[in-house]
Amino acid sequence: MLILIDNYDSFTYNLVHYFQEIGQSVKVFRNDEISVEKIFKLKPKFLVISPGPSSPKNSGICLELIKKNSKLPKPIPMLGVCLGHQAIAEAFGGIVIQSGKPVHGKVSEIYHENTNLFKNINNPFNATRYHSLIVKKNSIPKNFNITATIKDGTVMAIEHSNIPIFGVQFHPESIATDSGHQLLKNFISFNTK
Repeated sequence: MLILIDNYDSFTYNLVHYFQEIGQSVKVFRNDEISVEKIFKLKPKFLVISPGPSSPKNSGICLELIKKNSKLPKPIPMLGVCLGHQAIAEAFGGIVIQSGKPVHGKVSEIYHENTNLFKNINNPFNATRYHSLIVKKNSIPKNFNITATIKDGTVMAIEHSNIPIFGVQFHPESIATDSGHQLLKNFISFNTK
């Protein structure tokens, strides 16, 4: 089972449908309706933190969930999308700042480092972006690698170097994102290794 934390975003159910299409059973909880302890009692195989209209500080249990999951003897594979990506960076000490140019529905070329999350995905590929906040590039937390950017160097994906925690600033669940299904399949593969 995959647990998806909904940060009150209209894209949440696009993510749910994509994960269901690739064979995942998904339970959705709003960021203020369940405790971290109850999530762990459900024993999910995957955790996903949705996009949202706010900032990591206003994302309910997300920061606590990220921190506590990372301290488990065997952390649950976790993917953060947009706000979820920013929350992962902030939970580990990164800095989230206003983007120079807010983007809403902009398709950008994403350049990646051919890591496992981007296996079988063209380089570059097109992805849709909806955000006014970004993770400050020179504040990427210790033990994280930048795994994708846009041409100007803005961080589009990060990955923990030791545990299966990933963040993507873009929206893999958008219809205008190339290879969104493939990226989510790649994420799911981390619990089968």
